[in-house]
Amino acid sequence: MVVPWVGFPLGDLLKRFRPTSKAKYVAFTTLHDPKQMPGQRSGWLAWPYVEGLRIDEAMHPLTLAVVGLYGRVLPNQNGAPLRLVVPWKYGFKGIKSIVAIRFTEKQPPTSWNLAAPDEYGFYANVNPAVDHPRWSQASERRIGASLFKATQPTLPFNGYAAEVASLYRGMDLRRWF
Repeated sequence: MVVPWVGFPLGDLLKRFRPTSKAKYVAFTTLHDPKQMPGQRSGWLAWPYVEGLRIDEAMHPLTLAVVGLYGRVLPNQNGAPLRLVVPWKYGFKGIKSIVAIRFTEKQPPTSWNLAAPDEYGFYANVNPAVDHPRWSQASERRIGASLFKATQPTLPFNGYAAEVASLYRGMDLRRWF
């Protein structure tokens, strides 16, 4: 699905804080307010939701800090006031309602990797060659398509391989999923 996000490259924001060479990762934390977000009362994930990227991924021009969509201010259900969009990764990397961003030397924990490390890796790049333990990721159905419509092959890096594959050169993408 193509979503007309309103935002800016995250790297433009991060550069203003002049990260040192010690900064290898960027860690994100979401708003934790169970009164406003009742789903946070569930016990299936630890709250607040946390996510992370390597610094080169965060600085990539396709990584967006988003404040709106469809020409309007970002609604609460879509992650207001600020959310992350990393189009070559699976959607759970797009942390919503960001309240803290920090640089770190060590790989930060991520909510889904903490909850199910055998199922959700830190990188979460769209990789049709690596199945989730409970389903295949080799094909997909477009959002909004009929359930009876044929699926189509999933593209590596969600179709952004030409732009981002170099970030992972030399990595075993089956191991570092």
